[in-house]
Amino acid sequence: MNIHHTKHHQTYVGNINKAVEANDILKGKSIEELCAAASALPPECATVVRNSGGGHWNHTFFWQCMAAPGSTNGPSAELKAKIDASFGSIDEMKNKFNAAAAGRFGSGWAWLGQQEDGTLVITSTANQDNPLMAGIAEPCVPLLGLDVWEHAYYLKYQNRRPEYIANFWNVVNWDYVNGNLK
Repeated sequence: MNIHHTKHHQTYVGNINKAVEANDILKGKSIEELCAAASALPPECATVVRNSGGGHWNHTFFWQCMAAPGSTNGPSAELKAKIDASFGSIDEMKNKFNAAAAGRFGSGWAWLGQQEDGTLVITSTANQDNPLMAGIAEPCVPLLGLDVWEHAYYLKYQNRRPEYIANFWNVVNWDYVNGNLK
């Protein structure tokens, strides 16, 4: 994860910062605003915002989704009730999340998010796209995200993406996920 953070994520940060400095259209916007506007930007800005801006936002979110094993209390009563209402059980939510993560062809992300009507949804995005980007995935506010690019797991898990995904549940920062729900 050190290489992942200091090399991959840092490259996204550097590239989006250069793009913001070079394009007046992008200046003064938060990373969330940039991601939300990605599909409406001129082509010369849209690609760098989707790739580097999305990469920066996704990774910043991802780091917060993890904590030391056993250091958080699990889903709050409110989150558990929403998971049960949307998926039937926590185990079924995990199964659907795992399937979205494992089924992502190539590089991308799996997401647990909340839709406007309050229901929860699981979706997956390619590359550095995310649910903040219009027309990319099921519209939702991300609550939990998992990086399924090979660089996220290859040094430890090689080509065993399902094992990486299964072990992710041991480090989920439920306190962060619970906070995102609020």
